[in-house]
Amino acid sequence: MREYFRLLRFVKPYKFTFGVAIVCMAFSAAFDGVSLAMMVPLADKILTNKQIIIPAKLPVFLANFVAQINNTPPAVLLNYMAVAIIILFFLKGIFNFLQSYLMSDIGQKVVRDIKSKLYTKLQSLSLEYFTHKRGGELISRITNDVKLVETAVAYGSTDLVYQGLQVLIFAFLTFFIYFKLALVTIILVPLISFPIVKVGKVLRKLSKRSQEKMADTNSVLYETILGTRIVKGFNMENYEIAKFDRINNDYYKISMKSIKRLLILSPATEFLGCIAGVFVFFWAGKDVMAGKLSFGIFGLFMGSLLSMVRPFKKISSVNSLNEQAIAASVRIYEVLDTQPTVVEKPHPYELSAFKDSVVFSDVWFNYEQKEILKGINLEVKRGQMQAIVGPSGSGKSTLVDLIPRFYDPKKGAVLIDGVDISTMSLKSLRSQIGIVTQETILFNDTIRANIAYGNISAPQQDIEEAAKKAYIHDFILHLPLGYDTVIGDRGMKLSGGERQRIAIARALLKNPPILVLDEATSQLDTASERIVQEALNKLIEGRTVFVVAHRLSTVRQAHNIVVVDQGSIVQRGRHDELLSKPGLYRKLYQMQEGCET
Repeated sequence: MREYFRLLRFVKPYKFTFGVAIVCMAFSAAFDGVSLAMMVPLADKILTNKQIIIPAKLPVFLANFVAQINNTPPAVLLNYMAVAIIILFFLKGIFNFLQSYLMSDIGQKVVRDIKSKLYTKLQSLSLEYFTHKRGGELISRITNDVKLVETAVAYGSTDLVYQGLQVLIFAFLTFFIYFKLALVTIILVPLISFPIVKVGKVLRKLSKRSQEKMADTNSVLYETILGTRIVKGFNMENYEIAKFDRINNDYYKISMKSIKRLLILSPATEFLGCIAGVFVFFWAGKDVMAGKLSFGIFGLFMGSLLSMVRPFKKISSVNSLNEQAIAASVRIYEVLDTQPTVVEKPHPYELSAFKDSVVFSDVWFNYEQKEILKGINLEVKRGQMQAIVGPSGSGKSTLVDLIPRFYDPKKGAVLIDGVDISTMSLKSLRSQIGIVTQETILFNDTIRANIAYGNISAPQQDIEEAAKKAYIHDFILHLPLGYDTVIGDRGMKLSGGERQRIAIARALLKNPPILVLDEATSQLDTASERIVQEALNKLIEGRTVFVVAHRLSTVRQAHNIVVVDQGSIVQRGRHDELLSKPGLYRKLYQMQEGCET
């Protein structure tokens, strides 16, 4: 129940609209009761011209109303009823429309709000969170899980309230007409409710597994679409098809288990309702034959009783929807409740400009139980180029990831101009840093938008100037739409060198005083590397640069080189100095020279 009320928190901003919708449902349900009650004068007075006999003691105003109907000629009563039925169904239609529209509106707003909250939350989470989660799984939270919540809110809540009101109204009619028989009948209600509750508990567990399998499906789709080139290059189409079919079939099996339990609810509740109906029919039928109960009142009692079966069936379906939505809600709240590991201080320091140095002071960092960086001490002065080299997996990229505070050290501190970056606002810190990585991240947008990313109000002249310095301007002008050319998902319409030069133009337009180059040319061929390196040389001018390099030939001009091995700095110095003495740097250089020759 706690999870269900937590689910309803999404409706809280629209409680006024929800209240109006409930009022409309109440009127609509009341009209259902009134329309059923009209069969009494129709059966007892108009069609058979007999007296209406109610065994229960009525309030004075109702007793007078029944007496007036009994004294009204059938032809006159028929005219009244004809008009009343038209008005009744007109009003019922209006209230039905209003409650359906309002609840649908609430459902759509809840979906909009949850998607917005989830996306905003994902943007606020630290980089570490995304190393634990699959992209397809997160997409599933925003699509599939949210859709289940929408169904529960827009349709489930409607049926829960509306059908619940109908049960109350019809139950009131049965008690009002024949209290003793209604009391006996109500004892049978738990028989109808039992399968609803029992199946609901099973459905919540199945729904959770179903949503997990949907996340697996989305994850496989996400990975194989992004990795289409690798899949085809390694002839792994059949392997991926088999893997997808296996996950897809698992989802099918779980879905069918849920569907089977959903479908069995309707005939089960209907059958149990039938047993209750037969019992009442047998008992009340004797009173009709004995003249203690008029046929119209008997029909109203049976109609009210049988009318409760349909709402119970609906409520059983609603319970199933709610159980699935609760499972989805739990997964949604798992994201919303997650706290970022990198957070700002309550009143952060605003870094207005970089003036002096970047310092790593006894920095330690571990990922889960594995130590990545161990006691890093490093100082880089303004305007210097600091190269970071070493074997794969030695911690080079992690080291530079600490500068824009993608992660926080487990021990020690990173200082800019003597101030611990953990005390700075993330926006002011990252505004001073430009990043070009080996994996070029571009968006399915125009070239102009990609270059101006982070500075969307930049004038066209500045965008073109950045493109010229990145040696990509002439290429852009030869495209059919120039800077308005859409480059496709992740820039797939461009070559690796072209994508990298656009990324460099983006960094140039930002014009940051601190620049991080994380193996920016490692994935390029020799010709593309030469052009990109020229663009990088333009980018480096006058900046403090951290270069993570695999190819040691690219760091010869660095003011200082540190060699990282197994998370520790094992050597430091300039290129010629490090080559002149034995050590890991000379070993790596000789290996690369041997490969190139």
